[in-house]
Amino acid sequence: MILIPEKNAVLVTPRNPVRLHKLIPTSKLVSYKGRRSVAVPHRLDETRVLCNMGLAVPSPILHDYDWPRSRQIKNPFDAQKQTASFLTLNPRSFVLNDLGTGKTLACLWAFDYLRKLGQANKLLITCPLSTMERVWADELFMNFQHLRYITLHHSNKQGRLKLLEKHKEADVFIINHHGAKVITQELADLGCDTVIIDEISQCCRNKTDIWKAHNVIINGHKPARSVWGLTATPTPNEPTDAYWQVKLLNPSKVKMYFTAFKRNVMTQINQFTWVPKADAIDQVDRLMSPAVRYRRDQCVDLPPTIHMTREVALTKPQAVAFDTMKKHLYAQIEAGEITAVNEAVKASKLVQIACGVLYDEDGKEHVVGAEPRIAECLNLIRESDSKAIVFVPFRSVISLVADGIRKAGYDVGVIHGGVPSKERDVIFQGFQKAMNPQIIVAQPASMSHGLTLTAASSIIWYAPLPNNEVYEQANGRITRPGQKYTTVIAHIESTPEERRIYYRLKNKQKMQGLLLAKKDAEVA
Repeated sequence: MILIPEKNAVLVTPRNPVRLHKLIPTSKLVSYKGRRSVAVPHRLDETRVLCNMGLAVPSPILHDYDWPRSRQIKNPFDAQKQTASFLTLNPRSFVLNDLGTGKTLACLWAFDYLRKLGQANKLLITCPLSTMERVWADELFMNFQHLRYITLHHSNKQGRLKLLEKHKEADVFIINHHGAKVITQELADLGCDTVIIDEISQCCRNKTDIWKAHNVIINGHKPARSVWGLTATPTPNEPTDAYWQVKLLNPSKVKMYFTAFKRNVMTQINQFTWVPKADAIDQVDRLMSPAVRYRRDQCVDLPPTIHMTREVALTKPQAVAFDTMKKHLYAQIEAGEITAVNEAVKASKLVQIACGVLYDEDGKEHVVGAEPRIAECLNLIRESDSKAIVFVPFRSVISLVADGIRKAGYDVGVIHGGVPSKERDVIFQGFQKAMNPQIIVAQPASMSHGLTLTAASSIIWYAPLPNNEVYEQANGRITRPGQKYTTVIAHIESTPEERRIYYRLKNKQKMQGLLLAKKDAEVA
């Protein structure tokens, strides 16, 4: 097989050229170096036929697509190109790429290319609430100005339906998983021929409303042509997690009942205990094909550090406390009680509430809870391909976060100003050179100088702190010589105030004006 991009053709010399020519009517019989060969147009439909015959022909997207991108993106990474290529050739497939490998943009490029060929029309994206705006909507806004999109997020069904009715002519619809189960039939009736299920591992149980809703949407009376399931952790709990994901994406691939599959991949020890078999991973890999998988350490052209943002909702107690505090602070601004000297301290009161702890006038702590933030922290940990460090700006919140991570089964080391030096050394040595701890939860000022912790390639900021030096030094624990992987710095936020702080930290800007500048361009 010879690919000739400049002639938009694939030259194939099969055993039976006439048979191939009949199979692909658009091809031509030619002579190449004295042998009868077949020249096949390098177009998508013809390429799919060749791939089905076992020939590794790349998608024409690699040669005839002008990859739309913002000024910040010079060129797509090779992993992104190959992922997009794979998706154009595999209408129902899995993307198992690691966190930070650019799979969001790769999927959008694949859809945009299919749309330009007339093989796709409308796209539905279902995803975690935390990635609706700060991941999917942001990528569309920055890179695909020609696509109309709408995020279907509202506190009730009627609100979502009004948004849907108002923007039914959009090209891309974004909704969170739980929102999809609220307006399931309306989404199914949209007729979206392409569906992306981000974090499809949340559909690993068929009895859940989320699985049932997605099944109606993609396999109902108007089945979607292309469905791509994205997750870096396809089997977060056990090998059987793969079964219902495949049943959703490629129902015809599942040839056995769930109980039979479970016995194939797991061994029953007693009435309540099952353990994976030695070949469970291989069986899962075969079941979840076609799939593309890029680990972060395979992507040599990734930038040294990737920043990402996850947006989470405040709980009701947090929201009430936050609004009360915000009104109080702006009343102080009007009264002239907040100046550039003390506004960072005042702004930190808002961040404390977002973290899950509130202080009263006597300095007493009140835990108001931050379950969505801890859950998102765990999601990022699961998606990471190595150990991770979670930075928490307030010492009083550290135990809250550490306990939440421990409950998920991780070994956690805790670092703050009250931890003795010897205990810290044991934690750092174990983290860098042994199996445990898997996660360090730390107050950033306690780890901002000198340490090398390259066993981690991901840092998760549970909340921001308004100090450029500490932020840079804390991130420097993993962005050091000896780091083998592209590093990920993930920001968790719930409010415009936090977003404003993160923006300034990332761009090394001064912190003056966090409250006094009521409307900053960076969060507009």
